[in-house]
Amino acid sequence: MLKKQTVWLLTMLSLLIVLSVYYMTAPEGDEVAFINEENQGEETETNQQLDSTDMNDLEDMTSENEEGMISEISTDDLFTSIRMEIEAERDQLKEQLSEIVASKNVSPEEKNEAMEKMKQLQETATKESILQQSIMAEKDYQDVLVRAEEDVVHVTVKANELSKTDANHIMQMVRDEFGEVVVNVKYQPIE
Repeated sequence: MLKKQTVWLLTMLSLLIVLSVYYMTAPEGDEVAFINEENQGEETETNQQLDSTDMNDLEDMTSENEEGMISEISTDDLFTSIRMEIEAERDQLKEQLSEIVASKNVSPEEKNEAMEKMKQLQETATKESILQQSIMAEKDYQDVLVRAEEDVVHVTVKANELSKTDANHIMQMVRDEFGEVVVNVKYQPIE
């Protein structure tokens, strides 16, 4: 069995290769959004736009150069990188759970618990994917990001505006898929 360090190194190298290929083949042009400090304070009254934690995620993914200018980042790249981060975290957790299942020093109850957690991770990923596809197809949004975290599901829609009716409909779709959870619906303006 591979050591944890080797698995981690291979995962990071794979991620680096995927990102390199993506950036080399990404179209250049008008698909770039400029994130500046003016956008940080803008939130809608219905809490549908990006909240401060998501803006911090945006800021973490940008870097300042010597003149103090914030680099440009595409919102497509942002959604893709968040998806890749989530997938990498889940893959790492699955690897840890697989090691527990394969271990001879672990009780059958712990192995069953690890198997159950692996099953839950797969179900969550499947539900997120189904919801993203359904929401995008429903209103022809450019992109949708669904992130399930314990009892909260965050949905970010790439659109210039999101009505209360649409937000409520999205919340109902999430509850139909995940059950009774807290749903946080926001939108990312199209640049």
